[in-house]
Amino acid sequence: TVSETTATVLLLGESGTGKELFAKAIHDTSPRTDKLFLAVNCGAIPENLIESEIFGHTKGAFTGAIAKMKGKFELADGGTIFLDEVGDLPLSLQVKLLRVLQERKFERVGGKETIKVDVRVIAATNQDIEKMVKEKRFREDLYYRINVVSFKIPPLRERKDDIPLLVKLFLKKYNSEYSRSLEIKDKTVEQMFLYHWPGNVRELENIIASAVAHNNEGKIIEDIKGKTTTRDGDIPDPIGINI
Repeated sequence: TVSETTATVLLLGESGTGKELFAKAIHDTSPRTDKLFLAVNCGAIPENLIESEIFGHTKGAFTGAIAKMKGKFELADGGTIFLDEVGDLPLSLQVKLLRVLQERKFERVGGKETIKVDVRVIAATNQDIEKMVKEKRFREDLYYRINVVSFKIPPLRERKDDIPLLVKLFLKKYNSEYSRSLEIKDKTVEQMFLYHWPGNVRELENIIASAVAHNNEGKIIEDIKGKTTTRDGDIPDPIGINI
């Protein structure tokens, strides 16, 4: 399977479809499972900081660089780095990423030492990256480097059979995080099949997190904040709330 190789993977799909969960599953079922999995949201880091965040910097490399800092690639050596929203990387940084994928080495910002790493790269984007290549907004050579194996992750509304498994996963996560021991009724999960899920897996996770956080007395989640929709999913109607 793909997880057993070191092949670079590109994940495509709408925002919130669970691309990071998918990437983590690849890592967890790979020979690198006992090593670090590091996620980097390329669209959330300011352009003037993202190179330092990914590759690290030396002391004095720029104003505020008061000490040497390892970047995400160096920290993830032996493991997996997940580059979310890779389409948001500036062109200047795409060149350096291409070198890492080709040669597995780089220099920190302000540094001369060449650092070699063994990192499995999984990239993801919700953009039309082929269109970006045609418009010269994404390097063609980098696109072919990250697109060794690609998966298009369908939106949650097209894979509602995943809802029970996702609910179980998020319930376990937030029970642990909020020191709860909640369960959820089957009828509550069934309600979720009626919803169109415009926010995809991220919306489902947020709803479960909210339900667990607010239920600090009971043991059963009776109902969920959310909405049902008409058959075509265009007209949302509120459902009852009792958590």
